[in-house]
Amino acid sequence: MFLPGEPGYAEHTDGFDRAVEHRPALVVAVANADDVVASVRFARDHGLGVAVQLTGHGACLPADERSVYLSTRAMNGVRVDPGQRTARLEAGVLWQDVIPLAAEHGLAPLNGSAPFVGAVSYVLGGGVGVLSRRYGYAADHVRRIEVVTADGELRVADQDENPDLFWALRGGKGNFGVVTAIEVELMEVARLYGGGLWYPAESVRDALHLYRTWVTGVPEEMASSFFMLDWPDVDGVPEELRGRFALHLRLSYAGDPAEGERLIRPLREVAPILLDTVTDIPYTEVGTIHNDPPVSGSYHINNFQLTTLDEDTVDAMLALVGPGTKSAVSLEVRNLGGALGRPPRVPNAVAHVPEARFQVYSAGVLGNGEDDAVYEGHDRVVATLAPWATGTRMLNFMAGIAHTDPADVREAYTAEAYQRLAELKTVWDPGNTFRFNHNIPPRTAGN
Repeated sequence: MFLPGEPGYAEHTDGFDRAVEHRPALVVAVANADDVVASVRFARDHGLGVAVQLTGHGACLPADERSVYLSTRAMNGVRVDPGQRTARLEAGVLWQDVIPLAAEHGLAPLNGSAPFVGAVSYVLGGGVGVLSRRYGYAADHVRRIEVVTADGELRVADQDENPDLFWALRGGKGNFGVVTAIEVELMEVARLYGGGLWYPAESVRDALHLYRTWVTGVPEEMASSFFMLDWPDVDGVPEELRGRFALHLRLSYAGDPAEGERLIRPLREVAPILLDTVTDIPYTEVGTIHNDPPVSGSYHINNFQLTTLDEDTVDAMLALVGPGTKSAVSLEVRNLGGALGRPPRVPNAVAHVPEARFQVYSAGVLGNGEDDAVYEGHDRVVATLAPWATGTRMLNFMAGIAHTDPADVREAYTAEAYQRLAELKTVWDPGNTFRFNHNIPPRTAGN
């Protein structure tokens, strides 16, 4: 345990997004479920809220002086059952801990694009990765959850035991308790045909306009996204990209490499390419497809979903953040569809929106003297692309203080799901003990 000013306090409250600064009354580095039970009971008895963090990638509302902050880093146990094709993951597990263990048996988890993020919070928020068009959200493939609820009791939630809580946890993220472990299904995927195509500024328009038509005809086994940025001239950026604008098209095909090569051939031939890393890879190299940077900083991000990516949409995006715009924000667009738009076998709180075909994610770095430009850039992205927006968002891409308003959180759910979540919050956490998150206030809190 650490009080403010003691060694370990700053270390455990630090996270990936440093725009969110935690200042809890007490930090507890929990090592097991018993520690979590004791911490939640202490908070309950002293009228304190409970905050939880592992890496801080999804940090939003900072823990304050009326809270106990649980750091789950030490809860890093992973157990793979190849016969059942499942894995039990403790609260502090990163996807990079799971992927190689599953790969030993020709299996893969439904992880996200960045293997260095926490697995449990990712799953509880829905979870979209390179296999999601084929299999659906990560939350669709949870067998069992172990959770400490606001009364300080350790409970099991699955289809048979506490089924309402099981429904709410899968999509409701941290609103209903501290999840100490989850059991997830693994997929029979050992290899991918994947990587990236980087296009120079002069190729971007042709590449994107081909992509928007190409993406409508690919099978669910093909995942893709693109990212536009003025790449900095710094270490860690490939030499071919340093100091220049480039479009990064990410591709992943979960099938025969020859078929994957055939499918993406038009993208290779449409215009000159700076760098091509698409090849047959073991699933253990899935993180190289997006190459997300593991760099902490202060960020402002936003996300929303689109019904289409047509000629006008692409032109609008290019006018916002394309070559020569010197935009203070970058733009990423992910192809959705497939299983992401279909209800799962076991219903959950995640919004499966059939008309949501693309996910827009914009990001800007704060603290460089351009904060106003970042905020204004985000506002322009939202306003300009509004004609194609569905009105829905993804919870896992709503990091940052700017997206903690209940009205924003509502957009991550269907109206029916949000109403049920609020009712269940009133049952399981009437005092809103778990409020330092994308909060769904209980009915007793006036919503």
